[in-house]
Amino acid sequence: MAATNSDAGRWRFPMTSTRYVLLFLAIVGALLMVYRLVVGLGSTTNLNDQWPWGLWIGFDVLVGVALAGGGYSTCLLVHVLRIKKFNAIARAAMLTSLIGYLLVMAGLFMDIGRWFNFWRPFVSWGYHSVLFEVFWCVSLYTMIQLLEFGEVATERVQQGWHKYIKKILPVLFIIGIVLPTLHQSSLGSLYVIEVGKLYPLWWSMLLPVFFLMSSFFVGPAMVTLESFLGARAHGHKPETGVLSSLVKISGYLLVVYLVLKIVDLFYRGAAGLVFAGNLEGNMFLLEMIAGVIIPIIICFNSKLRNSNAGLIGFSVLVAGGVILNRMNVVFTGMAGFMGGFYFPSPIEWGVSIGLIATGVLVYLFVVENFKILPGEGKGTGTMPLVSKDRTSQKLSA
Repeated sequence: MAATNSDAGRWRFPMTSTRYVLLFLAIVGALLMVYRLVVGLGSTTNLNDQWPWGLWIGFDVLVGVALAGGGYSTCLLVHVLRIKKFNAIARAAMLTSLIGYLLVMAGLFMDIGRWFNFWRPFVSWGYHSVLFEVFWCVSLYTMIQLLEFGEVATERVQQGWHKYIKKILPVLFIIGIVLPTLHQSSLGSLYVIEVGKLYPLWWSMLLPVFFLMSSFFVGPAMVTLESFLGARAHGHKPETGVLSSLVKISGYLLVVYLVLKIVDLFYRGAAGLVFAGNLEGNMFLLEMIAGVIIPIIICFNSKLRNSNAGLIGFSVLVAGGVILNRMNVVFTGMAGFMGGFYFPSPIEWGVSIGLIATGVLVYLFVVENFKILPGEGKGTGTMPLVSKDRTSQKLSA
C-alpha cells in the first residue's frame, strides 16, 4: 500500500504481540544494565579470576562484530566494485551493521570493570596493545557508520544537510571499508598471543586472517537472513536473484577458508586432533561440517542456492558456524588452560537478550520510517528506495 502525503510526515510503529514481548525484554535488559553499573561485575556476573572474559565479550563483542560484517562487505561490493545488482540490499546491510556495532559498544561497556573510566583510551595512548587498536577502530567505524546513515536520515529530517553528507560519502565509504579489516583481524590477534593456552585446533598464526575472512563471508549470510525476515515482517518479496548472487560470493570465500584451514592444520601437525574423539575435536568437526562444508554444498548446487529454503539454510548455517567458531575460541579452546568453571549468570543472559531485542525494535522502527528497503511493504510505512523502473534496471544489470 503506497504511503500518502499525510502519512509521509508521521512516525509509524504499529505494536504487535511480538513487539510487546521484544519491548518487555528490552526494558528488562536496560534495567539490568543499570543494576550492573551500580553494583559492579562481581555481584551481577559469574566472571572470576579464571574466566575474566565471558558472555559479554565472547558473544556480544566477538560474535557481534563478526555478524555485523555485512556492512563493509556490501559497501565494498556496491561502492568500490560497482556491482549494481547489489544496490537493492545496500541500505539494509548498512543499517543492520550499524545497529550491530552500537550493540557491540553497549556490550563492551558492560564488561568494563570500572566503567566510569571508559574515556581513558581516548587520551591514554597504549599503542602497543592490540585491544587499544580494536577500541579505536571499533569506535571510529561506529562513528563513520552513523555519518553514512546520515544520508538516509536527512532524506526525512534535517533535509538541508543531505547534500553535504552526500558529498563526503565517497570518503566515508573508503574509511568504512579499511577500518573493519583492521579490527576484525585484530580480534584474532588477541588469541595469537595465547600460544600454549588456546587449543591447537584453533590457535594459529593465521587467526587474524581467519577472523577477517569469516567476518566477510558471514556478511552476505546475515544480509540474506535479514532480507527474508524483513520481507516476512513487512509483506514484500525478497530479492531472491540478488541474494543468490550474494551467497555465491560468500561460497567462494568459504572454499578458500576451508582450504586454508586444512593446510594450516597439517602444517602445524594438529590435523590428528580433529578425530581425537574429545570435546575439542568434536566441537571443531561440528563447526567445520555444519558451518562450512554443508553451506559450500548448498552454495554450489544451483537448485538449492536459487530456492528460498536453500538461501535460508545457507545463511543460518554460516551464521551459526561463525558463532560456534567464536564460542569455541573463547570458551572451548581455552577451557583446558583456564581451569575452573564459567556459565553466564541470569543477569548476563538478560542483558544480552535485552540488547538483541533492542536491536530488532530499532531495525523495525527505522525500516518503517525511512527509505531502507527497495520496495514498498504492505500496510507499513516502508518507502521505496528508488522508483520501480530504476529498481528493475539495477536488478537486471
